[in-house]
Amino acid sequence: MAVEPLLLDDDFASLTGAGRTAPSLALLVRPRSAAEAAGALLGRGPRGAIARGRGLAGGDAGQNAGGTVLDLTALDRITGLDRAAGTVVCEAGTELGALARTLLPLGLRPCAGAGRWTAGGAVASGYGQGVEELELLGADGGSRRLRRGDPLFDATVGGLGLTGVVLSVALALRPVETAFLRERTARFPDADALLAHWTGGAPPEPYARARIELTGRGRAVLTTAAPVPYAGLPRGHRARRAPLALPGLPLLPRADGLRPLPGLVRTRVLPPFPAYGSGGFVRYRCAVPEGREEALRGLLALLAGRRSPGRAARHARVERVGSGGAGPLAFPVRGWCLGFDAPAGTPGLGRFLDVLDERVAAAGGRVCLAEDGRLRPALLPVMYPRLDAFRELRASVDPRSVFRSDLSRRLGL
Repeated sequence: MAVEPLLLDDDFASLTGAGRTAPSLALLVRPRSAAEAAGALLGRGPRGAIARGRGLAGGDAGQNAGGTVLDLTALDRITGLDRAAGTVVCEAGTELGALARTLLPLGLRPCAGAGRWTAGGAVASGYGQGVEELELLGADGGSRRLRRGDPLFDATVGGLGLTGVVLSVALALRPVETAFLRERTARFPDADALLAHWTGGAPPEPYARARIELTGRGRAVLTTAAPVPYAGLPRGHRARRAPLALPGLPLLPRADGLRPLPGLVRTRVLPPFPAYGSGGFVRYRCAVPEGREEALRGLLALLAGRRSPGRAARHARVERVGSGGAGPLAFPVRGWCLGFDAPAGTPGLGRFLDVLDERVAAAGGRVCLAEDGRLRPALLPVMYPRLDAFRELRASVDPRSVFRSDLSRRLGL
């Protein structure tokens, strides 16, 4: 039987995304079980409900002004492990880094990656790699299991919590022989040289990210890494005695290029984003399809322009993406991802980001909705041509629009 949580005045909280901009007040409920989550959903008010993880996304997808927000971080149990099938089942609030640390001694690692994201938050934000099955709580308080290929499954991955509340996730696992990556760094005089290298037949690496200066000389640094097999550990290295033991500090790569797999080392607790001051920051993340490298160069040139508000970000991040998502709101496309964080109070930033939006849309790209807090609704169907399919599916499973957020109201989702 569903248990409704006790609703107290002090349960109301001001919520923001990671950038700490555009706060809104909502009733924050922290269910400790699937039954309590169903009770909170059925006991919602007229402003609807939305699920929330750790609030790591930069936008307003996990906010619901005047409504209910379900904080799922207490649902953090691992409920099943099938080593033969290579899958693990965990509740939606499970931190992926904690899951990786738990599985490492068994020589296993989630294909979904690791870090501070919760499993449910990663799914809602569009990171569906390695997700095989979902348990989804619907608007009527009932749950269903969905497998990859189901239209509702595809719509939920990247669906920003608007198709239901993800209660648990089944993740594919891959074997690992050690807890280390071998990291390599290449430096380039500018972004053009970096992209020429990246598109010139360089072999792909499982982990790769470039960092490009937006001030100074515009230099670029490409960091790539690949898992280290046991035979690849240096002779005499202490890890040979316990190759799957959790590595400790330091966090920086060693002289031999070894570094812990992502999510294995707990980072120190520091004040959140001190470089941006009390005004917070705006996170911008977009995708540009493969073959549109000139558009990517143009975006980087705009960012680095002498009078560009984008220079306040100081650095941009570029990643190469090998495949896109299947859902109508899936963010990744096969091609390139560009991202940066800029102080929210930067003069002219809003108009500048509007210009970037237009350039991205014209190139057949899209803005990441999970990180967005200011996209103009008119560009949404241009960036996401299957938007109508998402709206139709959402209307069929949630005809009363139980699941709502500040983002869904702003963009008319």
